[in-house]
Amino acid sequence: MLFNSLGFLVFFAIVLALYYLAPLSWKGKKVMLLLASYLFYGLWNPPLIALLWISTIIDWTAGNMLMKVETKAKRRFWLILSICVNLGFLCFFKYGNFLLENFQYVVGLFGMDYTPPKWDILLPMGISFYTFQTMSYTIDLYNRKIKPARTFLDFALYVTFFPQLVAGPIVRSNDLVPQFYEAKRATEKMFFLGLLLLTIGLFEKTVFADSIFSPVADEVFGSSDKLMALDAWTGVLAFSGQIFFDFAGYSLCAIGIAMMLGFHLPDNFRYPYGSIGFSDLWQRWHISLSSWLRDYLYVPLGGNKIGVKRTYVNLMLTMLLGGLWHGASWTFVLWGFLHGFYLIVERLLRGRIKINGTNTLLNVFLAFLTFTCVNITWVFFRARSFEEAWNLLKSMFFIQGSKSILITNHLVLVLGLMSIVFVTQFAMRKQSLVGVIEKMPKSMLILLWALMLFGLMTVQTSGQQFIYFQF
Repeated sequence: MLFNSLGFLVFFAIVLALYYLAPLSWKGKKVMLLLASYLFYGLWNPPLIALLWISTIIDWTAGNMLMKVETKAKRRFWLILSICVNLGFLCFFKYGNFLLENFQYVVGLFGMDYTPPKWDILLPMGISFYTFQTMSYTIDLYNRKIKPARTFLDFALYVTFFPQLVAGPIVRSNDLVPQFYEAKRATEKMFFLGLLLLTIGLFEKTVFADSIFSPVADEVFGSSDKLMALDAWTGVLAFSGQIFFDFAGYSLCAIGIAMMLGFHLPDNFRYPYGSIGFSDLWQRWHISLSSWLRDYLYVPLGGNKIGVKRTYVNLMLTMLLGGLWHGASWTFVLWGFLHGFYLIVERLLRGRIKINGTNTLLNVFLAFLTFTCVNITWVFFRARSFEEAWNLLKSMFFIQGSKSILITNHLVLVLGLMSIVFVTQFAMRKQSLVGVIEKMPKSMLILLWALMLFGLMTVQTSGQQFIYFQF
């Protein structure tokens, strides 16, 4: 079920009615939310609810045993069991075909003719998100950083809470589980702020991502022609806008929906295209994933505590695995490699060059340089093959291409909007969206809200799936 569909609006209206109007106890409301979450997920593919059940039961059991047993060997057993089950599902469903294809290639290098069976594997929606979320629970319990959930119901709801089930934010248990312990009810201000965030998220997804940027990105990335540099850059910028407004829009929807129910979810985006450097970028883009990779991969590998060379190795490994998390393709691995390379170069330069952080013009230049480098990485994220990515890069850097496929209106609209996005995000990088909303005059807020609702009603879209559902 998609947030940007009429079916979801009906579903959510019923959930709100039951949550606020039905004579249910707090436990009854939690049961209702859990069943609603299973329905929300099951309407996409009912049998795959079994994966959620297995992950929930295994991690609940492992978590309780981690608190009961004292010997190091037994505690390690339960941790490894949890990790193996979760990563086992992830590897099978997401990377099964990828591993088979690469195994076939490797044995072929030795002259062996091996044809793997065709696996018709359906990727469960959101498996990467809820897998990482449940793994963080058992890892934190193993490290004695948190206490286990009080009841199975609280833990099951943590795993399946429908606003953020299929595309995050990836929420830590100590941030969400305690919210289930006492009855939650949104205040009037909280409810309308949540409704506004839901409106903004849907507007970003429907109007910007799907209606404006998606057609241009699809046209450029789907072209086999040798394009002019202007067309190539416009297509890449269109995808840059599409993926931001698509994913940031989903995150705002999730935060807004949870807020209307009385719950708080963490921010997942903080004006990432205004970042000054790549360390700054990864504190602003998909924050819940980047913090997860930092805490559960980079730091356990040693972080920056065991020497400069090992720090660079740890950075690269973290970003390579972050790239692979996004998809079972070598193009995603290269996307991660480029981000790892950028982070290493940035760290090297910072150790040798002193930069005046108060110089506005310099900060604008560094932010623009960061934004440009990010757009180069998006080529590999979006391209279906290395050949397609390489051809587009050659067009972007004037090595080949003379054909123009985009009409003037598309060029002006995409380049103009992405220029506004860059300037706006740079200017607002030290603020929060909620803070801006709270400072805005009510008359202007009502006008902007009305314009967004008008845009949602007039734009003709088919309810396209959110990009990150495939991850």
